[in-house]
Amino acid sequence: MPNRSKSSEKIVLCYPVEPQHLRQIEKTLDELGVEAELVNAGQERIAEELPTATIYCGHAKTPVPWAETVKGGRLRWIQSSAAGMDHCLVPEVIESDILVSSASGVLANQVADHTLALLLGLLRSLPVFFRAQQQKEFIRRPTRDLYGARIGIVGLGGNGRRLAEVFQPFNVRLLATDWFPEDRPEGVEALLAADRLDEILPEVDVLILAAPLNDLTRGMIDARRLALLPEGALLVNMARGPLVVESDLVDALESGHLGGAGLDVTELEPLPVESRLWEQPNAIITPHVGGQSASRIDDMTNLFCANLSRYFADRSPLNYLAEKRLGFPHPEHAAWRG
Repeated sequence: MPNRSKSSEKIVLCYPVEPQHLRQIEKTLDELGVEAELVNAGQERIAEELPTATIYCGHAKTPVPWAETVKGGRLRWIQSSAAGMDHCLVPEVIESDILVSSASGVLANQVADHTLALLLGLLRSLPVFFRAQQQKEFIRRPTRDLYGARIGIVGLGGNGRRLAEVFQPFNVRLLATDWFPEDRPEGVEALLAADRLDEILPEVDVLILAAPLNDLTRGMIDARRLALLPEGALLVNMARGPLVVESDLVDALESGHLGGAGLDVTELEPLPVESRLWEQPNAIITPHVGGQSASRIDDMTNLFCANLSRYFADRSPLNYLAEKRLGFPHPEHAAWRG
C-alpha cells in the first residue's frame, strides 16, 4: 500500500458536488486531523488539476493525462464516483501501485429501479402502446409477465445483488454468473463462474448485464451468444455498451430471434443518429441515466467520507480493487456488505 500521509494532501474532486458536500468532506478531514487542499475541479479543470493530486475522487468524462499523472508519482488513491471503472483503469494506472476503489453498489437502488422500468416496459409492450397513443389508436395485444420469468444476471456485484433482492417477490427463477462465484444470495438458484455463461443462456427469458467493462468482457455478448438465448428472449444492458456487439444485437432484433432490448448504455454515447438501434420498434433506449437520483451525490459523498476515514486509518477502502485488471472489487471489500 502507498504511504498514507496526513499532511500536504491535495484532494481533487470531479463529480457534481454542491457546497454542503464540500463542507462534509472538509469536516471529515478536520476530524481526522488531515491537512488538505480540497479542489473541486469539475470536468472543466480536471485535466489541469489531476497531475498534482494525491487523492482523486470522481469520474472524468473528458480526456485527462493519466500517463503524466502516474509518472509524476504524487497520486496515491483513486476513488471512482462510478461503479464502472473503464474511465480510469488505463494501463498506466493498472500497472502502478496507486490504490483504486469503486462506487460499486452505491447506486444499486437507482439501477434496480431503472432495470425494472426497462424490463417491465418491454414485457408489457409499452413501446407499442406509446406509439399507438401518439397516433390516437386504441389497440390491444398480448403482453408478457415478469412473474415466474427465468432471469439471468451477468455480474453479481453490488448492482447485481440488489437486483436479485428486488426480483424476489416476483417468484422468478434466478441464474447468475460472476468472477467471484461465492456467497450465493438467497433466491439465486445457481451462481456460476463467469466462464460458464454459455450454460445459462439457453435457460433464461431475460438476460441482464451488470458486469464491468474490461478486456475480458468487451464484446462478450456477440452473435454466437445471442443465438444461445431462446427465441423471444429479452436483453437489458445496465452496465456498459461495449459489452455487446451492437451490430449483432441489431441483427438479432431485426431477425426476430431477440424479442426486445432495454438499453441504458450503448456502444457509442451519445448514440449516433445513423445507428440502426433507433429504428428498432422492440427496443427501449435511455441515455445512461440508470444511476440518476436526487440522492446520488449525497450517497457518493457518504462513501468517500467513509473511505477517507478508512484510508487514513491504514484500512482498505470499501470497494477496494485488489485486482485492478478486473475492474471490480472482491465481495469481501464491497460497500454493499458493509
